[in-house]
Amino acid sequence: MADNKEKKEEKKSSYISAKESRKITKFNRKVTKRLEADRANAKKDPSLYKTHMKDDKNVVEFDNVCTYFFTDVGVVKAVDGITFNIPKCSTVGVVGESGCGKSVTSLSLMQLLQRPSGQTVGGEIRFNLGDGNAYNIVNTPTSKMQEIRGNKVSMIFQEPMTSLNPVFKIGMQVNEVLELHHPEMSKEEIRNRTLEMLEMVGIANKEGVYEMYPHELSGGMRQRVMIAIALACSPELIIADEPTTALDVTIQAQILDLLSELKDKINSSIMLITHDLGVVASMADYVVVMYAGRVIEKGTADDIFHHPAHPYTIGLMKSKPVVGKKVDELYNIEGNVPNPVDMPDYCYFRDRCEMQCERCKAKKDGAGADYPPEIKISDTHFVSCYRFFDEGEVLGYPKTVNAEELLK
Repeated sequence: MADNKEKKEEKKSSYISAKESRKITKFNRKVTKRLEADRANAKKDPSLYKTHMKDDKNVVEFDNVCTYFFTDVGVVKAVDGITFNIPKCSTVGVVGESGCGKSVTSLSLMQLLQRPSGQTVGGEIRFNLGDGNAYNIVNTPTSKMQEIRGNKVSMIFQEPMTSLNPVFKIGMQVNEVLELHHPEMSKEEIRNRTLEMLEMVGIANKEGVYEMYPHELSGGMRQRVMIAIALACSPELIIADEPTTALDVTIQAQILDLLSELKDKINSSIMLITHDLGVVASMADYVVVMYAGRVIEKGTADDIFHHPAHPYTIGLMKSKPVVGKKVDELYNIEGNVPNPVDMPDYCYFRDRCEMQCERCKAKKDGAGADYPPEIKISDTHFVSCYRFFDEGEVLGYPKTVNAEELLK
């Protein structure tokens, strides 16, 4: 009887009536129409997207960014109030489990979200233009973004086979980026630059590869071509979204070494998105740990790997296999991530946490304790956990956006 009751409760919680579905669809249509209209207004008034950097030493500043998806079952808060910086000439590793908002963060910066259902609804993404001036990417019109994408900010996607067009030769696909952003270059100059880029990414037979189609190359070679496309215009920021996912271990190491080397050559920064903690440890200067759409800990690589503070980060470190150490089974974090359509008003990790303190349990049988603030525990180390509430300096709470208020 108890099992049947539980099943009915579960069905009831996941069931949406036709009336509710129509209401959600109507709301989504209204709010996305309003957001698209606001974006169109920004095109007419540059003051809506021109801003200033808080620190000119950063290439990008994410400030309480909220990116939501307006779906048929409700508003999914994929990224909800994240704040972190990418300093110039440095590598920032963004880690966390699948679905925590890593890729959505990078797509928000590139304005490549699936619109109109996917929208950045709050906060600022400040991109440094020099001399303290910046664009707020959240409001920047598409015409301006086309000047930035591929030119000042480039992205290396997860799967090179689906990122390259199968019907065009490699040379033509690299040429296209240069033709778009450097119309003053002649065809001969563009061809020479493309061959130079192919050589720079470690392709020995550059003339041969220039005339080949993607299917004629191996996975590692295709990924090198993707890197050549990304670096063709010497961007200030390279977003590497799990660039070694489809590659074997030997090729992975080569690609990562190549990225580090090229970053220093062109004085660029890298935003490295990955699940592989080993990659982050070897490449990143700073690490941002995400969970359920929020940044729960950030600091230098040394802070995160040698002094992890958040229980989730500690769990991630415990789950790593250690060479030479035999265990019956790898450590895993019990429980599930909260429902993204109906997030709790307390710490998102509380129901899975083994290190709860009294402050975490406050009002547990009621609405739950407030979501923990960002706490500074050293000059470079920040964490959102009540265990450090009395030890560190409380900086502030993440600012979420009430979707209903977007229509006011």
